[in-house]
Amino acid sequence: MQIQPMTTAHYPAVRTIYEQGIATGNATFETQAPTWEAWDRAHLVHSRLVAIAGGAVLGWAALSPVSSRCVYGGVAEISLYIAADARRQGVGRQLLQSLILDSEAHGIWTLQAGTFAENTASIGLHRQAGFRVVGYRERIGQHHGVWRNTVLLERRSPYIGLT
Repeated sequence: MQIQPMTTAHYPAVRTIYEQGIATGNATFETQAPTWEAWDRAHLVHSRLVAIAGGAVLGWAALSPVSSRCVYGGVAEISLYIAADARRQGVGRQLLQSLILDSEAHGIWTLQAGTFAENTASIGLHRQAGFRVVGYRERIGQHHGVWRNTVLLERRSPYIGLT
């Protein structure tokens, strides 16, 4: 497996994987995957990665800004999705580690992830990568008419933003 920068050509596979995550009911509040143009506008231009093996995209990771205010320029939110048939094979761990390194290379000092409380696999993956739980958001939003709770996790870089 190789981790490489995501390109526009990867988006059909990225979108399919995103749709698989949506179908689980525990990956996102979104109910449909966006077009490439909408996805592209919502994510930072750097730190967009795909995991590829045998020519197939197994997963993807990218960063979104948490705010347009300049003081939060080094804070980003993680999106991380793994193809249904590639889960629990270490793809997420490798993508997340690569995303952490790439984010630091681009001056990001804090990464945050919000996940449904029921998504224990995602919470465990992030904790193994050095994230800590900073909060529990009760009834933060409705998903298909049901109030959902989320867990907020963050990782502070030990290298960036120290001065």
